[in-house]
Amino acid sequence: MRIAFLTHEPFYPPSGGGSAEAIYIVEEMVACGHEVHIFCPQIPDADAVAKRFKVALHLFTKWKMGRYASMRNVKYVFYPFFLQRMVADAARAQKFDLLFSQHTISAVAAGRLRKKLGTPVAMNFLDFLTGFMETWPGYIMPKPVLKRLEKFELSLPSKYEAEGVLTVSDVLAGLFAEAGYPRQRLKPIFYGYDSTLFPLRDFTRVAPESAPVVVMHGSFDQHHLGPIARNAIALVAKQKPETTFRFVGKETPGLKKFVAAVKQTSPNVRIECTGFLDYKQVAARLSDATVGIIPYEESIGTHCAFVAKLVEYLGMGLPVVSTPLRNVMNYFKGEPMIKFAGFDGESFGREILKAFEKPIEQVARDAAPASRRVQQELDWHAISRNAVQFLETIPQNSVNK
Repeated sequence: MRIAFLTHEPFYPPSGGGSAEAIYIVEEMVACGHEVHIFCPQIPDADAVAKRFKVALHLFTKWKMGRYASMRNVKYVFYPFFLQRMVADAARAQKFDLLFSQHTISAVAAGRLRKKLGTPVAMNFLDFLTGFMETWPGYIMPKPVLKRLEKFELSLPSKYEAEGVLTVSDVLAGLFAEAGYPRQRLKPIFYGYDSTLFPLRDFTRVAPESAPVVVMHGSFDQHHLGPIARNAIALVAKQKPETTFRFVGKETPGLKKFVAAVKQTSPNVRIECTGFLDYKQVAARLSDATVGIIPYEESIGTHCAFVAKLVEYLGMGLPVVSTPLRNVMNYFKGEPMIKFAGFDGESFGREILKAFEKPIEQVARDAAPASRRVQQELDWHAISRNAVQFLETIPQNSVNK
């Protein structure tokens, strides 16, 4: 097939969040013999990237795009219209067999192109984008506006009659089905990790009597850090003042604001911010930690998420404390390496303190099977092959409809 791969994120290098998935899906597409054209924002060393991944790059250059670009949300609103034009122009020279949209924003462009080009569309939803906004203050995102945005996002596959939809979770697939999209065209593929970059750590080199280290890594967007994390840290810092809280990732305005708020109530708390690290360097900052945390505030967006950091924590054999996110609880039911607290700082902090008490020998015993499981089920190669096998059925099914 000749595939048009549409995304609002720079393709390479990965910038955090769901962007890491794109390179593995593209590699699998190419390995299966498909011709891939990537439509994305401008990236550095584009010629070298195109050669490395054996793809054709079509770059958007009108303004800077990316997870940390200024006026990001405004740019996201207008980007699909320019993306649509880019793909339509390219399609005049060569017909595409499949339009593949990565994330919600590019799904709008793919959907609008479907009838115009007469090309089947597959939409890949790595999250419920507008669902995360439920944790935003009302003066930033009024609730009536948010409800309309959520309804619009869930309507995209049905509105544009997409031939197939991939989702990051069973929960999100269920929401699309409830919104009227046929279940037989839905394929949850979950979210993966690179097991070569996050190998099971050597527990003989983890000092059992060292001061605890609580780690969290990610893109530190609006929904990642809130009252739950703030109150949990205050509780732990009071009872275990020697604890270090390490945040691995870009120091976003949200993270800086969070750290300042924590230090107001706990001025002596030990906080370490690493700043942005290449994806390949993250594991080194997790390997000596005591516990990894996922203190997400409750929203339909977080309940639909399949949290990347959780998979990476488990791959390395790191105990996890998480809020009770519905999709994560469903997938990892009964997993001893994960403890689910409530959606409150006090219970979250107590679970962190309990994790400190778990003997390293017991952690090592529980870690091995958990690491094997995610390596077998959620390594990017397994995720990508599952996705591409589904995509390969779409053009034929479209003909037979």
